[in-house]
Amino acid sequence: MIFIYNCERKEILQISEDNLKQFDPEAKTEKELVNVMQIRVNRKEKQQRSMEAGKKFLPISREDMKERGWEQCDFVYITGDAYVDHPSFGTAIISRVLEAHGFKVGMIAQPDWKDDASIQALGEPRLGFLVSSGNMDSMVNHYTVSKKRRQKDQYSPGGVMGKRPDYAVVVYSNLIRRTYKKTPVIIGGIEASLRRLAHYDYWSNQLKHSILVDSQADLLSYGMGERSIVEIAQALDSGLAVSDITFVDGTVYKAKSLDSVYDAVILPDFSALQRDKRTYAESFYKQYCSTDPFTGKRLAEGYRDNLYIVQNPPAKPLSSMEMDDIYALPYTRTFHPSYQEAGGVPAIEEIKFSLTSNRGCFGGCSFCALTFHQGRIIQARSHESLVDEAKLLVRDKDFKGYIHDVGGPTANFRFPACDKQFEHGACPGKQCLFPEPCSNLRADHQDYIALLKKLRELPGVKKVFIRSGIRFDYLLADKSRDFLWELCRHHVSGQLKVAPEHVSDAVLLRMGKPKNKVYRQFIREYQSVNGQLGKKQYLVPYLMSSHPGSSLKEAVELAEYIRDLGYMPEQVQDFYPTPSTISTCMYYTGLDPRTMEKVYIPDSPHEKAMQRALIQYRDPKLYDLVEEALVKAGRKDLIGFGPKCLIRPKGRQNKQEEDVKNKDNKNKASKNKAAKNHREFAPNKKKTIPSIKEKEAGRKKKTIRNVHKKHEH
Repeated sequence: MIFIYNCERKEILQISEDNLKQFDPEAKTEKELVNVMQIRVNRKEKQQRSMEAGKKFLPISREDMKERGWEQCDFVYITGDAYVDHPSFGTAIISRVLEAHGFKVGMIAQPDWKDDASIQALGEPRLGFLVSSGNMDSMVNHYTVSKKRRQKDQYSPGGVMGKRPDYAVVVYSNLIRRTYKKTPVIIGGIEASLRRLAHYDYWSNQLKHSILVDSQADLLSYGMGERSIVEIAQALDSGLAVSDITFVDGTVYKAKSLDSVYDAVILPDFSALQRDKRTYAESFYKQYCSTDPFTGKRLAEGYRDNLYIVQNPPAKPLSSMEMDDIYALPYTRTFHPSYQEAGGVPAIEEIKFSLTSNRGCFGGCSFCALTFHQGRIIQARSHESLVDEAKLLVRDKDFKGYIHDVGGPTANFRFPACDKQFEHGACPGKQCLFPEPCSNLRADHQDYIALLKKLRELPGVKKVFIRSGIRFDYLLADKSRDFLWELCRHHVSGQLKVAPEHVSDAVLLRMGKPKNKVYRQFIREYQSVNGQLGKKQYLVPYLMSSHPGSSLKEAVELAEYIRDLGYMPEQVQDFYPTPSTISTCMYYTGLDPRTMEKVYIPDSPHEKAMQRALIQYRDPKLYDLVEEALVKAGRKDLIGFGPKCLIRPKGRQNKQEEDVKNKDNKNKASKNKAAKNHREFAPNKKKTIPSIKEKEAGRKKKTIRNVHKKHEH
């Protein structure tokens, strides 16, 4: 038994060593454990007092400032999202973290970028403006992969599109600069983070400067930002000029020369990157290898003789206790009441009853920007923190008993990939899971299993779902299958979404995904466990078309796989070249930056349409595209009447559709007649025959729900 003196309550707490160890299993000494426990006890009491004092939104108007007795804000936060004070929104986290450190933060959500006065709503801040596009890159928010304007914005009141500009961070920052010439402007969030150095911009189809150059901002905070924003705020508060804040990890700044930058890796200057795509690929990979907080280097990129962009190494990952502190801040957990009349903010519905348990991802998918933004080292919250938040969900008047998700970028990652990462970081030249799981990988789901068990046993909780991505290769790397059994028994809502992405090993190699045989093994084991449990639960595979490395040959291979499964997916994701991913670098340069090998790029809109059509080959509207693709791929053998054919010969597909329709109508008429005769000649039978609709409802169809049940690969 361990005794801890609580200095605030002036009493001794008695805690068992077993319970104490749960608070920080990585602590190596009893003294460390005692310190951890003391801090957490004090933190929880402060949190309770904060909750009792009441939760309030941060000011959005001068009237709100007056209510708090403020003459001036320390920071004014400009965001492209509506104001939602929930920890799933980066804007809410950063503003609450600053508030917790004693700074006054006001919010201007979705200002009118055509009106200079909109940026002046709260006056000039004492320390600076903070600018973010919101939870999404504004261009991804606005446009589909085919560059068509989206109809809805889930992060705006009522889902209305058009509340933020394209390239929001650049537009907002320049809007500020027109009015406030000398006030510090600090940019951050996903849009700034992924554009921190020279980058390929898909929407304009050109190489663009670091966003610091185009935005006229003073400083960029990249990554999740909690550490760096506090250091920046404290430095400004101490009287340092923003131009002198060059020492904060997780930031990017502008320099007139490199005389004082003694340890930087000098990247090719912007003009060299524009001239030669190979040079850009080499430079990009140096950036990619510097995303680890322990091994990452300082980088410098030149633009002209008196302008350099300098990226400091990434900020260190948060400890479990620091993560807990952030998620324990007094969020109101909803959208600002001023949006009520518009119907609220749709995005809150997706995450309102979900729990974020971790951040970071060592999966290493080539098309994902997580490595650039959150890094590869997993940071996780404690069980205590997550259970406390779950209790808040249970008390919500709209809670129906279902926790929708417990996860993060990857649900079943709960700690770093190996023990070496605690001290040495992630290996810069190797991946943890690709092409095969590393021999040092720590594949263990016991902590996640224990967490899920605690959550589903809470009073008021009926079921806990897992809707974040499950890495099936990591699951299979765990010698125990306890998690697979727990997953199937308790945490699947009839369908489990997984992301094999493709079936061609050649394409999967470029994607950084495991070979197709790994997914097939997972299918077999998933089916086996569900069969033993007597459950009918199905896999929903996410598939991607037109990824670098995918020619029509590989697209046809994927179509044949779908044919054998017996269904046509309703939604298919074309590869979307978003900033700062390996796949986007391939798309722009035609080279794999990891090996400098040439890669086939399906970059024409017509070929991309053909690859997409092949996945949805049963759609009659896509017949011409499918036929053209099969002819170009040299696969006319798939046009015909055989069981392996994808489409019928031209001129016969309409007849076939008509024959199928007539056959269905004939069968329906026959069944209706049989049912009528039965009712007429057997009116007194107690056991009634189900109606035709009931029969059809009970009949198994070839849908996404049962394809894996029928076809084992």
